[in-house]
Amino acid sequence: MQAFLKGGSTKVKDKDSKDKAGPSGTSSGSGKRQITPWVEKYRPRSVDEVAYQDDVVAVLKKTLEGADLPNLLFYGPPGTGKTSTILAAARGLFGADMLKTRVLELNSSDERGINVIRDKVKRFSQLAASATRPDGKPCPAFKIVILDEADSMTNAAQAALRRTMEKESKTTRFCLICNYVSRIIEPITSRCSKFRFKPLTTSILTDRLKSIAEKENVICSDEAIKALVTTSEGDLRKAITYLQSAHRLKSEEGISENDVYEIAGIIPGTLIDELIAVCYSDSYEKLEKIVKEIMAEGHSASQILSQMHDILVQKPDISDKQKSAIAERLAVIDKRLSDGAEEYLQIMDLCTLMMQQFCHGE
Repeated sequence: MQAFLKGGSTKVKDKDSKDKAGPSGTSSGSGKRQITPWVEKYRPRSVDEVAYQDDVVAVLKKTLEGADLPNLLFYGPPGTGKTSTILAAARGLFGADMLKTRVLELNSSDERGINVIRDKVKRFSQLAASATRPDGKPCPAFKIVILDEADSMTNAAQAALRRTMEKESKTTRFCLICNYVSRIIEPITSRCSKFRFKPLTTSILTDRLKSIAEKENVICSDEAIKALVTTSEGDLRKAITYLQSAHRLKSEEGISENDVYEIAGIIPGTLIDELIAVCYSDSYEKLEKIVKEIMAEGHSASQILSQMHDILVQKPDISDKQKSAIAERLAVIDKRLSDGAEEYLQIMDLCTLMMQQFCHGE
């Protein structure tokens, strides 16, 4: 009897929690909530919702009217809406119910070999598609293959894909998504309509972030929104992720500018200014001390390079020749860090060169 009563109460509780759940599927009650990433929750569901990419939206709207789609190549910086745009277009063509059967989405950074093209892609492309949906509405008689991060594919896989694109053009359309179009071989780019996705403007990023903050009841200052826009560098996905992380950290207190910088791993500007000031002192002991302190606090060497580069480029009291010498060393050190070099030694190398240029240069 106790077990029966316990089971009954659980069902009632589940029902209540469903009633209290919002459109995102998260319960607003005091019970356990199912957290949905805001990046997925606010992903554009239709082509009209895609922000700022006017040329691509105009072409896809015409495609949806005529139900005819060319092979596509989307390229541009991350977080600008490339994957969201083609998924929204596919949803408009086939409806939400047929997405799984009509769309094959592969991430080429994981599956980029020639065997994937010969097996998965070729087999999916050869299947015929009907011109009607299950509900009787007409739809295009082709399928869509989405190859995300296509610039990670090997040249052999791209060569195999070229032949598949030719043979299966009646039943399948291909959409390649990449950050660097120069890594896609010419025979494939010539078979696709190319669209460049531009980095999102400050106004677009600000409007989207304020809209999400309002819908999610996030207490966020204008300075924090500006900090999110600055740290994301035109990447809306990164900005939304930072916003959700900051909200989970400071939901009741409200999000401040410093909270955003802390989550994004940005080094405080006062610390960078202090490091540059020590380089003017011509004292190796002071330099060694402050670099050890910065490394002990766990700051990233790559982030130090990025922030110092932005400051040094605009510094008025050093000559162009000095800037070029420092910039060249910045590039060398960045390569060393990507190869796994020790961070402390690389920062010391950079700072000693800066000290030499500031105190013993021109």
